[in-house]
Amino acid sequence: MLKKILIANRGEIAVRIIRACRELGIETVSIYSEADKEALHTQIADYSVCVGPAQSKDSYLNIINILSACVLTGCDAIHPGFGFLSENAKFAKMCEECNIKFIGPDYKTIELMGDKSKAREVMKKANIPVVPGYEGDIESYEKAYEIACEIGTPLMIKASSGGGGKGIRIVKDLKDFKLNYETAKKEAKACFGDDRVYIEKYIENPRHIEFQIIADEHKNIIHLGERECSLQINNQKVLEEAPSIFLDEKLRKKMGDIAIKVAKVVDYKNVGTIEFLVDKNKNFYFMEMNTRIQVEHPVTEMVTGIDIVKEQLKIASNMKLNLKQEDIKINGHSIECRINAQDIENNFTPSPGTITELSIPSGFGVRFDSSIYSGYEIPPYYDSMIGKLITYGENREEAINKMKRCLFEFAIGGIKTNIDFQYEILENEDFINGDFNTSFLNEKMVRK
Repeated sequence: MLKKILIANRGEIAVRIIRACRELGIETVSIYSEADKEALHTQIADYSVCVGPAQSKDSYLNIINILSACVLTGCDAIHPGFGFLSENAKFAKMCEECNIKFIGPDYKTIELMGDKSKAREVMKKANIPVVPGYEGDIESYEKAYEIACEIGTPLMIKASSGGGGKGIRIVKDLKDFKLNYETAKKEAKACFGDDRVYIEKYIENPRHIEFQIIADEHKNIIHLGERECSLQINNQKVLEEAPSIFLDEKLRKKMGDIAIKVAKVVDYKNVGTIEFLVDKNKNFYFMEMNTRIQVEHPVTEMVTGIDIVKEQLKIASNMKLNLKQEDIKINGHSIECRINAQDIENNFTPSPGTITELSIPSGFGVRFDSSIYSGYEIPPYYDSMIGKLITYGENREEAINKMKRCLFEFAIGGIKTNIDFQYEILENEDFINGDFNTSFLNEKMVRK
């Protein structure tokens, strides 16, 4: 087992990893920016090191400072969490060169799956169903327009190195193609340092369904079932649940088998997520693979009873999976609401500030993954998510009712949050009936 791990992240995921390490008897080193000096993850780790100023590029994205902190504190591994450097192939490679275990897949896999257009090409060759589109580099606008004409509208322009909903534009009329093409390239360059884009057919009103993969370093691969992630605003997930009521057992088996095949094609190791789009006729298409732990992993933990972060740590310690596919049973239903510091009435803009009051709901089948506390000042420099509220029930109705009870009890003073908005979703008849897709929140719930 690994002895000492540096957590190259902040907030609730850093806290989540530290807790899993402590339960396994692993020492932890947290890193923090100057803005996060009083953050919870700095207080509960065994050691804590400042790696730079408030801005992410100077701290949580500062590879040299993070690796230096790891070496100086004698860590034998780094856990990147999600976001920041978690899917940075250069960082993973530098860890390997410094003889530091990167808790995730190897850098070549991250590089391959991080390039969305190349990943599509690999999957297509392996007979994995992909959304119709163009594989390969697009060297000019003229070439891009030619491709767009061949594919036809509606279509999507997507950043090759993209993620988190950035660098994506939907084109429903070719007269709007040039503006959207140029805008997508500019956003891709600003967000990922890479302005390459690819073009694919836009599947209208699909479901976004993902499968959790666990793969050890001895070629054992299993999946832990699916998560329903269709409730999104501007390509950012808001509420997730497991399992999906849209899938029947036959489709679940078929998609799960394909998810494992994807992992085998790229010789995947550690945990990852295979994301699919599923149309109204239940045709499904590989969208991308996230080579890291997901924000929404708790709903899978709740319905399988498997601690996914602990599995990551065991795999990184070269231990074999002690689970087989037939051991995985999905029991009950779980829902996760992302709790964000946001001003809903002002276009969901971030709402940083000091938490003056905090009352967290609890009870049987309730979990709150977070790093906030009363008196904590939420800095304005990072993502607005401040926690994840998760409920578990014997069935979906119970999980929904429990979540509504928890949101009703939840009180956070001093900042604005999306708690009331989450409650509105849970009361919506279409949501209750399972009649929704990736356009649902933008079209029916967001106030224009």
